[in-house]
Amino acid sequence: MRITITGKNIELTPGLKEAVEERLSKLEKYFTPETEVNVTMSVEKERRKIEVTIPVKGSVIRAEQVSNDMYISIDVVVETIERQLKKYRNKIVTKQQNAEKFFAEDFLSKEYEEDDDEIRIIRSKRFGIKPMYPEDACVQMELLGHNFFVFLNAETEEVNVVYKRKGNTYGLIEPEF
Repeated sequence: MRITITGKNIELTPGLKEAVEERLSKLEKYFTPETEVNVTMSVEKERRKIEVTIPVKGSVIRAEQVSNDMYISIDVVVETIERQLKKYRNKIVTKQQNAEKFFAEDFLSKEYEEDDDEIRIIRSKRFGIKPMYPEDACVQMELLGHNFFVFLNAETEEVNVVYKRKGNTYGLIEPEF
């Protein structure tokens, strides 16, 4: 795995980098050596945050952890990714989609126990989408009491999504073609 570590408001000491690389090495059994792993470490007030993003096969495996101790955050984020990989192995890995490019052979051949948390869509909705600006979509989302809102962006004429983030802020998702 090729690990890229970046920091925001934190000095990336050799010890911290070594701890990240050592702990993430536990994940090498799941991925090929060419797999890119992006790690972002940041500090806001007393919160130590680590985000790990691994783009594979058109999907993204991602986990983040916040605590008062960066070393604890590193341990927990690695456990989270490992749990995700085992839980969704059969859904993210199919031989027809060049899985061998991203995942290690041992991971592909090993069977993991399926959780009962099978993904099932239990409700489907249809609604008319009228053009609006992202700010108006945020207001509409708040009025509905939802965490996200799908709308047709009046500026770009594309379907976008606004969502509520931590700290009373909003995010905008735009398609990339």
